[in-house]
Amino acid sequence: MKKVLVVFAALSAFCGFAQAQEKIQVLSTQELTTVCKLPASPESRSFCIGYTTAIYDTYLATRHPQRAKPFICVKQPAPTRDELISEYVKFTQANQQLSDKPAAGVFLGFLASRFPCARK
Repeated sequence: MKKVLVVFAALSAFCGFAQAQEKIQVLSTQELTTVCKLPASPESRSFCIGYTTAIYDTYLATRHPQRAKPFICVKQPAPTRDELISEYVKFTQANQQLSDKPAAGVFLGFLASRFPCARK
């Protein structure tokens, strides 16, 4: 029984090590831009809207208002989703050096440049 437990423990450690070595793939800016280009298929448009909305919602949900000043301040009336996505695609096409960067960070940077907060 002890041998079985030792083997099981060794296998568990090896599996944990193997999982730690896996590279987690993140969506690149180029990949998101390709999906978001208009005219998009219904599937691409849904993915683009869902992904970009999730990025912004995560920013809103994780930013602690007392510890981190906002850097994205969307004024109302806000542009439509399609207008904003079109602007994002133009932004990424004009900044090709960002194409291999993670899409979430570049999208937040785009939003910060498009909707800067007023300085006090």
